[in-house]
Amino acid sequence: MSRVIAVANQKGGVGKTTTVANLGAALAEQGKKVIAVDLDPQGALTATLGYDPHTLTRTAYTLLTREATVASVLRPVNAGLVLIPASVDLRAVEYQLAEQPDRAFRLRRAFERSHVPADFVLIDTPPDLGLLTINGLVAATDLLIPVQCQYLAMRGVRGLLESVWLVHERLNPQLNLLGVLATMYKHESGHAREVLAELRAVFGRKVFMAVIDDDEAVAQAPVTQQAVTAFRPDSPAAADFRQLAQEIIHAQ
Repeated sequence: MSRVIAVANQKGGVGKTTTVANLGAALAEQGKKVIAVDLDPQGALTATLGYDPHTLTRTAYTLLTREATVASVLRPVNAGLVLIPASVDLRAVEYQLAEQPDRAFRLRRAFERSHVPADFVLIDTPPDLGLLTINGLVAATDLLIPVQCQYLAMRGVRGLLESVWLVHERLNPQLNLLGVLATMYKHESGHAREVLAELRAVFGRKVFMAVIDDDEAVAQAPVTQQAVTAFRPDSPAAADFRQLAQEIIHAQ
């Protein structure tokens, strides 16, 4: 059975898309079969992995609004990694499904009616707590929260967890907090060290040992439509994502 990991934080710019793209590549590099799912209408993950969200016709939108199978919307990325892409049509999903009683369960039901050929499914969610993010959380077995190593970014986690608790209580009691991931960490910054220490004090062992370095290679890699593990395989960030992949593979 696949482990379905929603990567969520209602704050933008904390590294959700970067995490899905590079964790997916790192897991695939270690022999795992991975599906990356882009639920963000902006389509940043889709573009990062080599597709144009403005021209695709069979996408995550298809899964949410029709009785399509997962296999019918998959796009190859590289060995071990495939993509369920986004399209700009996702912007209309909230309105199209507003009257549907199962609107929060559309993605989960798409997985349930399909053979999902993966060890891991990684879901990139929009920077809000709307219907698309709720679909990701309801479909997931696990939640991964990326948090930029800045004080204001850390403050937003409490609000997210309150919303996640409601999803857990009312819609998906199997949803587990897999962990909090510190991102964009500047080793020379005392502030970043303080934020990381506070995260560990609050969340304890739920904070991953892997910390994602504020490495320029991470920002450059999407231009080449590669993960950082392929673009700069010896970079600090590539090593960080490989460590994160190992932690997740061995997590219970």
